[in-house]
Amino acid sequence: MQVDYLIVGQGISGTMLSWFLHKEGESFVILDESKGDTSSKVAAGIINPVTGRRFVRSWMIEELLPFARKTYDELETFLQVHFIRHLDMIRFFPNAESRDLFATRITEDDTYLHPYPEQNDFNPFFNYHYGCGQVRPAFCVDLGVLLAAWRQQLGDAVRNQRFEPAALQEANDHIVYEDITAQKIIFCEGVMGEANPWFGLLPFSANKGEALFIECPGLIDKHIFKQHHLLAPLMQPGLFWVGSTYQNRFTDAHPTEDFRVKTEAYLKEWIKLPFTVVNHKAAIRPATVERRPFIGMHPHHPAIGICNGMGTKGTSLAPYFAHQLVQHLVHGVTLTPEADIRRFERILSRRN
Repeated sequence: MQVDYLIVGQGISGTMLSWFLHKEGESFVILDESKGDTSSKVAAGIINPVTGRRFVRSWMIEELLPFARKTYDELETFLQVHFIRHLDMIRFFPNAESRDLFATRITEDDTYLHPYPEQNDFNPFFNYHYGCGQVRPAFCVDLGVLLAAWRQQLGDAVRNQRFEPAALQEANDHIVYEDITAQKIIFCEGVMGEANPWFGLLPFSANKGEALFIECPGLIDKHIFKQHHLLAPLMQPGLFWVGSTYQNRFTDAHPTEDFRVKTEAYLKEWIKLPFTVVNHKAAIRPATVERRPFIGMHPHHPAIGICNGMGTKGTSLAPYFAHQLVQHLVHGVTLTPEADIRRFERILSRRN
């Protein structure tokens, strides 16, 4: 089989990369061993323009947010599947200092931060003592629905199999893998990238996240809420995603009893309505030390590339940088220096 690209992995990065290759009329095959709880499938899929306790803008959000919104809207129309919700985020302040800082940030830049006019609106649902503010726009993308719909759309272009590095044959202008000959191979493996023979020396910094899925009839579902935890409505009425942790030290990818017990106890203090935990999931995210993606072609292996390292903000980063990589491959567009893996050329030269 002759194709333009062989893609390894169909998480959010592989899905976005293949979507933009499809739009350019490029041919491809995806190798993806179907697994249940990958980071793309466990994530809430939240796009939030403001990050951290100090309410600062996320990196490149002015470009990332409108591009992501346009991309997901296009995919909804193409696939005829609903998976995105256009919401805002309500930030409950944990203390007076946080409330005052939010107010100060609004005076400095009110693009995404706004006062919430009716401070008592959420009293029937939550316990909160220092008020709340509004972050908008924000979005929830059901990545599980998107990935499944795109996989179904691609049909035989996706092979449910593990990639075996030893089977790859490489030349300057093409690769051969089993019965597939392609101009290039692009790795979108998520956390498996740490073990990749060509890119494993890149400064990945994987972290583990956990989330509870709760059923809470009557809980307002028109916003994303954040206090110490994020609470996001899911597509099915009455269901919510609650998380997540950022564990840098972990022994495996399995859910932990410690997270479940502590999170349930917290929710009982925060939410005034009765709820039931219906699921508990965990996954390891392909984050990086710099919190910047890894995209581009290997400086010493011109037919081998990567689109990975999207980390905790993959829902907003993957559309923009997968598109940029495709534009680079097809039209020679320059990559964003902070994401281009050529910034690690010296490290990558150790495996050439």
